[in-house]
Amino acid sequence: MKKSGILPNLKETFLDGKNYKILLLSILATGLSYGLYKGMLDNYLSEIVNLGEMDRGVAEFFREIPGVMLVLILALFYMLSAETLYKAGAVFLLAGMGMMAILPPGKVLVVLSITMYSLGEHIQIGMKNTLSLKYARTGHGGAALGAQNSASQIGTLVGYIAVVFAFSILAGGEGTYKLFFAIAAVLAAISAFMSFGITGKSETDSNKRRFYFHKKYTKYYMLEMFYGARKQVFFTFGPYVLIRVYDADAAKISLLFAISAVTCFVASPIVGKIIDRIGYKAVMVADTLLLVIVCFFYGFAHHIFPHDVASVVCCVAYILDSIISLASMASNIYVQDLADNQDEVKATISTGVSINHLITIFIALCGGWIWQVLGIELLFILSAVLGLCNSAYAATIKTKRKAVNE
Repeated sequence: MKKSGILPNLKETFLDGKNYKILLLSILATGLSYGLYKGMLDNYLSEIVNLGEMDRGVAEFFREIPGVMLVLILALFYMLSAETLYKAGAVFLLAGMGMMAILPPGKVLVVLSITMYSLGEHIQIGMKNTLSLKYARTGHGGAALGAQNSASQIGTLVGYIAVVFAFSILAGGEGTYKLFFAIAAVLAAISAFMSFGITGKSETDSNKRRFYFHKKYTKYYMLEMFYGARKQVFFTFGPYVLIRVYDADAAKISLLFAISAVTCFVASPIVGKIIDRIGYKAVMVADTLLLVIVCFFYGFAHHIFPHDVASVVCCVAYILDSIISLASMASNIYVQDLADNQDEVKATISTGVSINHLITIFIALCGGWIWQVLGIELLFILSAVLGLCNSAYAATIKTKRKAVNE
């Protein structure tokens, strides 16, 4: 009998053995560590490291470098198994988190620590999927990926909540941040230690090691550029606006992340059903039109509402943007419609992710400069314009499949 509920029955989903258990526990520990890290990071950068708007963009530029270089990194180490690369990623994660906990809060050292952590994070992303599919029973690949994603999300959410409670009770200051970075480093060490118990030599996904370009995917590549550009504005500068303009502390930012994560967890299957019902083209056009409204309030709320009300409006706008971002699933369905086989789908989406990362590093730099020199109003006007460009371009797509209700 199959287990009911959100989580799959792990014994029915995975092959017998200890590897999948160790992998899921390692992912859970990494999620806990990341939740603590991400929940504090922006406030730490603003309050302790004193990174300004432009500095924040520079920090994000370097954080995204490993994502851009991932294809090259995996190509250079193609002879290593997925298990070995996953372990290497865990070591880089631990090194980056340990540096955050130990090193003094100088701008260069902190950016170096963030980049080191990001390198481990990006190496592990593809390997988690590869190993989950490797350990899955035939016909249970989707459930295996779902179990892996759930372990990560649960860990991250618990980390966010821990930051909310800790920073609501304890006084801020460098000592408090360092203490919790140290706890996050211990969790990263536990994850790395567990990962070394994973055995086997699974092949890495060859599609992750190369770029794949084809004329029929030109519009998909362009859509990924627009999406990567507009996404980066909110990802990098959304929390920073709340901190620098509305004085949000670490507890409030982490609570925002937690609410956003839970909301997206609930909304994700709903958005998926909407894509199936009205079609991916309609969703790709509509989501970025909604983004214009979100950007307007994020950039101009402080001109329209009292300070406290504007802060709440921006928090709601941030959550709405997270929900809107789920519509990026539609572009994957678009690729599936165009592709001749599943390997082509994986290779094309992998290339799209790389293009996405490439544009984000430049948006991070430009966004920081625009905010510092021209103001947040223009920054979010730019994000809205990118959204409109995305909608206009998506409107030119010729669909193959029909929506469910047609």
